[in-house]
This record gives sequence, structure tokens and C-alpha cells, in this order.
Amino acid sequence: MARYTRIQVALKMQETGLVPVFYHPDLAVCIQVLKACYDGGVRVFEFTNRGDFAHEVFAELNKYAIKELPEMILGIGSVVDAGTASLYIQLGTNFVVSPVLIPEMAKVCNRRKIFWSPGCGSLNEISYAEELGAEVVKIFPAEQVGGPKFVESIKGPCPWTSVMPTGGVEPTHESLSEWFKAGVICVGIGSQLISKDLIANSKYELLSQKVKETIEIIRKLK
Repeated sequence: MARYTRIQVALKMQETGLVPVFYHPDLAVCIQVLKACYDGGVRVFEFTNRGDFAHEVFAELNKYAIKELPEMILGIGSVVDAGTASLYIQLGTNFVVSPVLIPEMAKVCNRRKIFWSPGCGSLNEISYAEELGAEVVKIFPAEQVGGPKFVESIKGPCPWTSVMPTGGVEPTHESLSEWFKAGVICVGIGSQLISKDLIANSKYELLSQKVKETIEIIRKLK
């Protein structure tokens, strides 16, 4: 079962401001990436359900995190149905992120008090997600939906809404400044942070440094 409550997950997301998003079929690579991000200061990490046997990789990665990275909150992303959410809850996921809004997933996660963040692309979807119990809503694909201006616009009538944009966010001062100025509580970043080049050349120390610099930028922006 999850080691962290949904409130703990939300608070840690807001505290660190960064959620790396990553998938790889090789467990050894996943362990190296997770450890590098942890060493750089990450405490919330989204492993994405994007390949065959992804749940098996996640299960072993979560066991590693529990044993070796005691403060890491590991969760699952790219989940699009309630059954898959249930599968990962059985594997100990601390949160479930989806690119879409599926009410049945909310019921499954809420029943076990698991943090759930659905992908939304309109104020209507955001409002419905909050009605279903979402503490933090994922804006996806963030740049295509409207970017920082979209977030700024929805924060006007709904200042209580907690937003995590994913898709189009870059680990640069310019990009992060725009998003946090708009009012997001954290950002999800995938290949812009964990590039194919870093993985192919096993540049894990460089990844740690990149993560550390990104978190420092975010800290200064808050």
C-alpha cells in the first residue's frame, strides 16, 4: 500500500516544485535515473505506464525506492483506466496521474485515499476534477492547451485551484519563471530534463546536477 497520504504528496509537490516524468523498459536504467534525481533533490517522481510489462518494472523500482531512497515519493503516470489504477495501487504506488479525466479512476483512488491527478484542458474539466476530489490537477498538454496564460486565466475565477502543468515545460529560468508567475504549484518535466542523450551515455551525475539547478531556480521563483 502507499507509504504517503494524498495530503503528504500534495504538500511535497508544492515544496519541491518539480516532478520528473520518466519511463524506460530497463530496470537498471530506471534505478540510475531515480537515484540521480533523488541525489539532485527530487522527492516526487512519476514513472509512466507506457510500455509492455511497465507494471513489473515499477514494482521492482518501488521496492528499490522503499529500501534505498526513504524520502522518495514514487508514483505512476499515463494511467487511463480504473483497472490499471487498481493494479498500481496493489504495487504500492503513492499517487496516480492521468492524461485524461476518468471519474471511475477517482472512485478507485479515493476509496484507498490515494493521491489522484487527472489531465485537464478546460476550466470545466478542472472544476469537475476538483468535485471528484482532485487536490492537484494536471494541465496536459500544457503548452498546447494555452501555456502559462491559460493557468493565469483560470486562477482568476478559481484561485484555490492547484495546477501542475506537464508538456512543454522546460528546465530553464525563462520557462519556469513564466509558469510559476502564472500560479502553478509544481511542474512535470520529462525528456526536457531527462534527455535521451543523458541516458544513452549514462551521464547520471550530470542529470543530478541538472535536477539540482532546476530545483534551485524554482526555489528562487517561489
